[in-house]
Amino acid sequence: MPASHHVSKDFWHHARDFFWMALGAFLAALAIRVFLLPNQLIDGGVVGIALIIARLYGDTYLSWAYILLHIPFVYLAYIYIRRTFVAHMLVAVLLFAGFLFALNTIPPFHGEALEIIFFGGAILGIGVGMIIRHGGCTDGTEILAIIINRRKGFTVGQVVLFINVFIFGAYGLIFQDWHIALKSMMTYVVAFKMIDLVIVGLDELKSALIISSKPTELGHAIMNELGLGLTVMHGKGGFSGDTREILFVIVERLDLSELKEIVLREDPTAFMAIEDLHEVVYGKKSFVPNKKRPRGRLFKK
Repeated sequence: MPASHHVSKDFWHHARDFFWMALGAFLAALAIRVFLLPNQLIDGGVVGIALIIARLYGDTYLSWAYILLHIPFVYLAYIYIRRTFVAHMLVAVLLFAGFLFALNTIPPFHGEALEIIFFGGAILGIGVGMIIRHGGCTDGTEILAIIINRRKGFTVGQVVLFINVFIFGAYGLIFQDWHIALKSMMTYVVAFKMIDLVIVGLDELKSALIISSKPTELGHAIMNELGLGLTVMHGKGGFSGDTREILFVIVERLDLSELKEIVLREDPTAFMAIEDLHEVVYGKKSFVPNKKRPRGRLFKK
C-alpha cells in the first residue's frame, strides 16, 4: 500500500477524532456555562477547582485557571504515560478552555434543582464522554490517578473518587454551604454515568464461560439459534480431575437472557460465569458495545 495512502488515512482518522473532541468540548463547556456556573455548582477534578477560583475571583478567570492548573498534569502525562496521549490531551484542554471563554455571554438556565442537576450533568457527561472516547482528556486528576495506580496499587476510580470528595468537601467549607456541595456531587454522579454510557454504550457486551456435560449439543444450539460464534477450551476439574470442554461466548446484553434459556434448556445442570466487557479486539478490528457487529463473527472456529 502506498505511503501516501497511509498518511491520508491517518490524517482523516485524526481529523475525525478532533472533530468529535471539539463537539464534546462544546457540549461540556455549554453545560458549565448554562447550568453549573450560574447556579453555583461545580464539577469534580481540575474543572471543579477552576470553578471554585472563578466563583472567588470572577468568571473571567475560569478559562485561564483551567489551563494553568493543567500544566503540571500535562508534564506528568508526558513523563509517565505517552507523547501521543499528551497531544490529544492538549487539544482537548485548549478546546474546552476556548469554548468556556467563547460561551461566557450565553444566557444561563435557572430552574428547579432537579432540572439543573439532571440536564447539566447529562450534557456535561455526554461532552466529556465524547472527548474520552476519541482519545482526549479534560481532567488532569485522572493522570495523577493513573500514576498512583501504577506505583501504589490503588485503582484509578478510587483515587479520582478520593480527590473529588476532597474537592466537594472543600467547596462546602469555603462557602459554608453544604447544599451546593451535595448538589454538585449529585451533578457529578449524573455526569459520570453519562460518560460511561457514551464510552461503553447501551448495548453492553458480556462474556460467558459455560461448563456443561453436553458441550457439543449446546454449542450447536448457540451457533444455530443465536448466530453467535464461540470458542471451545479444554479444562480439567480441580476436584474430580475429569477433562471437560468449556464454551466461551461473547454476547450482547439484549441476547443474554435468550442465551441463558438455551443453555438451561439443553443442560439444566450447566454452570455459567458471566462478566461485563467494554471492548473486544481481534486482528485489526475492534468491537465496542454501541457498534453494530455481524453475528457469528467473534471467535468462531
